[in-house]
Parts: sequence; C-alpha cells; structure tokens
Amino acid sequence: MCGIAGIWSINSSLKNDLSLMSNAIIHRGPDDNGIYIDEKANLGFAHRRLSILDLSRAGKQPMISPCGRFVLVFNGEIYNHLKLRDMLEKEGGSFNWLGHSDTETLLAGLRHWGIEKCLNNLDGMFAFALWDKYEQQLYLARDRMGEKPLYYGHNGDSFLFASELKAITAHSQWQGEINRDALALFVKYNNVPSPYSIYKGIKKLLPAHYVVISDRGRKVSTSQCYWSLAGKFDANINHSQSDISAEELIAELDKLLRNTVASRMQADVPIGAFFSGGFDSTMVVAQMQAVSSKPVKTYTIGNKNSEIDEVQHANKIANYLGTDHSTIYPTAGDALSIIPKIPQIYDEPFADSSQIPTFLVSQIARRDLGVVLTGDGGDEIFGGYNRHVFGPKIWNIIKYIPLVLRKMLSRQILRTSNLNMNVFRNFLPRHLQFPDFEAKLVKLFSTLDAKNDFEFYQLIRTHWKENKVVLGSSFCLQKNSFSNFKLFDQMIYQDMQTYLPDDIITKVDRASMAVSLEARAPFLSHKLIEFALQIPSQFKVRGSLGKWILRETLYRYVPKKLLERPKQGFGIPIDEWLRGPLKDWAESLLNESRLNQEGYFNTKLVRTAWEDFSHGRIGREQHLWCILMFQSWLDYQRKIIRKI
Repeated sequence: MCGIAGIWSINSSLKNDLSLMSNAIIHRGPDDNGIYIDEKANLGFAHRRLSILDLSRAGKQPMISPCGRFVLVFNGEIYNHLKLRDMLEKEGGSFNWLGHSDTETLLAGLRHWGIEKCLNNLDGMFAFALWDKYEQQLYLARDRMGEKPLYYGHNGDSFLFASELKAITAHSQWQGEINRDALALFVKYNNVPSPYSIYKGIKKLLPAHYVVISDRGRKVSTSQCYWSLAGKFDANINHSQSDISAEELIAELDKLLRNTVASRMQADVPIGAFFSGGFDSTMVVAQMQAVSSKPVKTYTIGNKNSEIDEVQHANKIANYLGTDHSTIYPTAGDALSIIPKIPQIYDEPFADSSQIPTFLVSQIARRDLGVVLTGDGGDEIFGGYNRHVFGPKIWNIIKYIPLVLRKMLSRQILRTSNLNMNVFRNFLPRHLQFPDFEAKLVKLFSTLDAKNDFEFYQLIRTHWKENKVVLGSSFCLQKNSFSNFKLFDQMIYQDMQTYLPDDIITKVDRASMAVSLEARAPFLSHKLIEFALQIPSQFKVRGSLGKWILRETLYRYVPKKLLERPKQGFGIPIDEWLRGPLKDWAESLLNESRLNQEGYFNTKLVRTAWEDFSHGRIGREQHLWCILMFQSWLDYQRKIIRKI
C-alpha cells in the first residue's frame, strides 16, 4: 500500500512540487519515498511506500522497466501476482526478476500485455500511473470496485494526479474553486460521488476505468471501462443459476471465500482483522482462522453508553473461533478529539459519522499490525441492509396509497419530536423496539413522497431532500439505468455502483491509511462479485432475513445461536454531542451571518434545521452533521492552503 502523485506540466518546478505533493501523503507510505523526473517531457512521479510485500529495495518505486521505456508508480496490492509471473514466463517473455514484489510483476505485465489485457488479468486493489517514454503517453488506472483512490485534472498549466486531494492542493501553483454541483451531491449522499471531486477541474477516476493523457498533459481521453459492473449485472441477473441447489451454492461460495481470504492474507508484515461480530466480519475471520496456523488478531470497538454495543456479542464469537481478540472502549473524549482531524483525514467533505470509530479502531490496530482484513462489501453484494430486506415489501404496500395522502402523512410524522417518538416506541412489542428506532422511522416516512420505485430508493439514500439547499447548483437527480429490474435488484446495483465505493470504501481507506494501516476487503474480489450476481434473489433475502446464503455458509463455522440478532452497526450519538459538548462549535459554524457571507448554502433552510433540532425534531442531526462537515472542512482548507 502506498501513495502516488505526479505532474505533467509546461512550466513547473517539478522537483520542488513533487516533494510538496509527496510530503502531503506521507501517511500513506512512511517507509520510503522516491521521485522520478523526465526532464525532456517535463513530467514527474512521486511515490510514498508502505512496505507490505518484499520489504527489500527490489520493491522501490518509481520503478523503471529493464528496457527503460516504462515507468510505474503503484498503490495497492495484486493478490495473484505470483500466478501472473507464471503466465508471463509461459508466454515466452524474458524476465529477470529482481525481487518478489507485486509492483515488479505489474510493470512486467503492462509491458508484455499492454494496458487493457493486463488490467483484465489483475486480481487486486490498485491505482497506478504508467509513463510510456516512447509514445509520450501517461496512463492512469483504478481497480474494479474503487478500493484505491485516484484524483486527476488540470490546474493552471499543469496536469496533476494523486492518491489524495491533499497532494494536489499541495502543488505550489494550486488554485481551487469549489464545485457547487458536487457540493449539492454531498449534502444528499454524505459524500462527493465519483467522478466528481469537491473542486472544479479535478475528477476521481471511476472504478474499473483508465484514462490516457498525451500532448504534454493537455489532452485527456474519455475514461475507458475495462470491467463493467453494469454489464456483469445486466448479463447475470436474468441468467442466474436457478437450476442449482442451495447446498451446491453454499459449497461453492464457501470454497470461493476460502480462496479469496487466503489470497488476501499474503503479507510480509503482521496481519489481523476488524471484527464486529456481524455476519460479514465473522465470515472473514472464520475463513482466516481456517487457513491460519495461529490465532488471528481481531479488534472490536464498543460504546458502553450506547444501546448499540456489539462488544459482548463479538467477544463470544471471537472466543468460539479462538482468535487473539482485543476489545476497545474509547471514551467520549477520544471520539470527540477526532472531529477536528476529520477535514485532514478526508480531503473533501465526508459525513458518514462512522468515520470516527473506524479511525479509532484503525489507530489501535496499527500498534500491532501492518494489514487488516474487513467485512466491507458483504451487505451490498448479498443484500444485507434493511432497505434490501424490507424496502421492496414496503414499496409494494405504499405505492397503492394516493401520493397526496402519503405526502400529508409524511409531513405530519416528520414534525414529531423525539420525545413523542420515544413514547410511541415504548408501546410497541419489545422485538420491534430495535436500536436507532427513531432514525429508522424517520427514514421510512421520508420515502412516502416517492413517485416510483427508483425515487423510493433515492429517498432512502438521500439526506437533504430540499433541492435548493446549495446555492448556485444545477444538480439533477441521476436517472435509473435498470428500470426494468425488480426494486431489490435495482437497490443492489446502485449500492454497489455508488454507496459502496463512495462511502464505505472511502471511509475505510482514509481512516486506515491515515495511520499507515493497509485494509483489505475480501468481499470486493471481482470473482466473488461475479459469482454473487448469478445467485437468485431468493437465496439472498428470505422473509425478514438478508444475506441468507452467506448466513447458511457461516453456520458451517459458527453456531446459529451465536449469530442471530438484529442488524446494528456503529452507534454514534451525534444528537447528544450537538446538544452537549459540540453545541458551541456547531453554532459558530452555522452562524447566520457567516452562512450569508460565504454564500454556499440557503441560510434559511440550514438555520431552520438547526432550530428544528434544538426543539427536538427527529432526524435533523444527520442533516446538520453534513453541513457541519463541510463548514469544518472549509475552515481547515482556509487555514492550511489559503487558496479557495
């Protein structure tokens, strides 16, 4: 795992700027650094190394091919790189390997096969830049599911790219202008989705895409897709393995998971796992234990003051599996101390509040480990979220209620205070008094405005629903690409295409890499995803259970009685913090005169949300957290780079 950056410029002090960009992402690679400059082309690469495979100098980057034609900087891991070496040698290439790094294998593959074929042969997470000196072309590429980030674009007369925005903004000539359309997307989804970035002129390279840059950085091709999730989805969803039995599917999934996890345990540094005790992380840890000769190190984070606390449950499963388990109980002070660091960790506004415990558990795990495996992706691929399980059922009921009546009901319920909602909750049977009850109920009633099934899904995903909260934005809601599919299948696709890379993967990558910890997610293997897409939906959701086939596979390793419980997740008391220790901080960032002066938000809407929250209206804390994360980010940018 590493950090990469580069410049192709007509006029630029390359060495100085590359050093600035490299230093900005030192956390991604504190073990070594390197700079390459092609004086004739006025192009340069910078690389920060976090040594995971081949700790010797043979893995140093930027790496130049033996023929001198190609130069590579690479961030990530290629899990099948030893198999690729065998393939290359069998095809008759001349390879005098200097070490056993996956970087050397990747460079040889790009040289031998070319960009498109090489990308299709890779099993891994990666973002890389390849310079072809003879053709004077620069290639940028990103892995299939977007596990590794890559930003690129023009600023002044320079073409810039980097693993994180902070490297691009470190360039001496950087001048940034906020993209208001991207900001509008942020307040709806809590993140800035690809291919946008928060800055005009800078993009995120889409997952499973590459671009070609030429003409001294002035010409950038349209991004090319080498593995289409939409294509795989479209091809498989109507040709699923409907003739195969559940037992056969479970056996095949078990084998595939075992091989996938084993391949992601390759490392020359200590390796462990994040462990919540949920199905996804338990599946990963169970497979790790199955292939490991010693107890796997596992880490769980808890909150003694929350009704959502997974520690006791996770401890029982860890004990059953025999892991070397650590339980982390950060204090409220520990959590609150992270908030000022969020703008630095997440280069652009990011408002998934589970970013805080993710950073805390990464920080603790880094004391012992260099690599950690996670269960990320299981929910999106196998249908594990409540929206997957209950969403289609709810929509099939409410769609028959006249829209005007649904809107009236929605408005009335959403005016209810937390106090009244708690009273209502107390009258329900105990099994319906699930954690985070109020927030989930608000989310449900907010979907009543939907005109069709796609809008229903979008409203579930959306936070600020007002279209004019961001001033000067021309944002339009994306169109539905799979309107002929059932709502469940539409949700699965959209979550895999957007929510997974832009929220979940971004959260874990930035939090873990901020402390120089490499995170790997076995569920994001493209082979596993392609297999999962062929599994009929009745093997994913049955009754009120999501991820049915994954559950059945896991029961081979852990007794059912240890696993059955409501889906929970991290519990972050944002509402308590904003009414308590963060109240003055929030008020200063949401000050009316400040909002008017800055001119990014509709001041009336934001202040109304703050007043609603202050008077106990449910659900408003998430709206406010989103605005506060932007305001905090804006403060940080002004203090650090002073160029926006």
